[in-house]
Amino acid sequence: MSTIAVPQSRTKAFLRLVLIEHSVFALPFAFTAALTAMFLDDRKVHWAQLLIVTVCMVGLRTFAMAANRIIDREIDARNPRTATRELVTGAVSMRTAYTGSAIALLVFLGAAALLNPLCLFLAPVAVVPMVVYPYGKRFTDFPHAILGLAQAMGPIGAWLAVTGSWSWDAVVLGLAVGIWIGGFDLIFGCQDVAADRAEGVRSVPARYGIAAALYGARACHVVTTGLLVWFALLTHAGPAFWVGLAVVACAFVYEHSIIKPNDLSRLNRAFFTTNGFVGMSLFAFALLDLVIRGLGV
Repeated sequence: MSTIAVPQSRTKAFLRLVLIEHSVFALPFAFTAALTAMFLDDRKVHWAQLLIVTVCMVGLRTFAMAANRIIDREIDARNPRTATRELVTGAVSMRTAYTGSAIALLVFLGAAALLNPLCLFLAPVAVVPMVVYPYGKRFTDFPHAILGLAQAMGPIGAWLAVTGSWSWDAVVLGLAVGIWIGGFDLIFGCQDVAADRAEGVRSVPARYGIAAALYGARACHVVTTGLLVWFALLTHAGPAFWVGLAVVACAFVYEHSIIKPNDLSRLNRAFFTTNGFVGMSLFAFALLDLVIRGLGV
């Protein structure tokens, strides 16, 4: 019995390490891209493709989070907010972290191989920013931009998975996602200003201050909204998508209304709750719109 319990506890600890539940931020936009591509292609949902896209997204994100935790473990140990993370406390060993990250990477590459040759060819390209991002805070004040680039690849990759060909429509959606996530990473970084400055960790909040970071996040989310409008026009979205876009815009307004430079007490609500709502609500309205317009499920 004990030999079974140990692997289970290691698996649970590893899943906590990589915050597997936070896949909610990226998956909805990948699904939006994939389903829109299917609608424009033959108006049918290809469930096998959608499942493989999901495996790709979760696999790559799991690898990215594990790599982030491994690379940042010494920085995390010196920051009171992150000092309880599993690699710092020993709840997850380095061996488990390396093994888990390797398995996740192999799952991603294997799933990409099942899609089409272009996805397999470009898969290693998608891995690069995932590894570069955690190092970014060591050499640039704008690591948030690297994170945005990494996240922008999700919708683009999902579109490629369906069509096997390049699409500028997907690039517009990918940019929207990347700038959105880069923007809320600016907000998230505000809570670590004191620790980052003390340790020489670089970020926009640490270099330019919390107020500047919050203004930057607002600008990012204005641009995100504009790019989503552009995507809607490019794909001839219907009324339901536009309603969803209006809901997202209101969520952005709410998010920025509850965070002030001198009051970060509701930062977690802005970061986790509101941004999770943005992804899920826009996907729900996008799916509704596609079904109304004739997507066969």
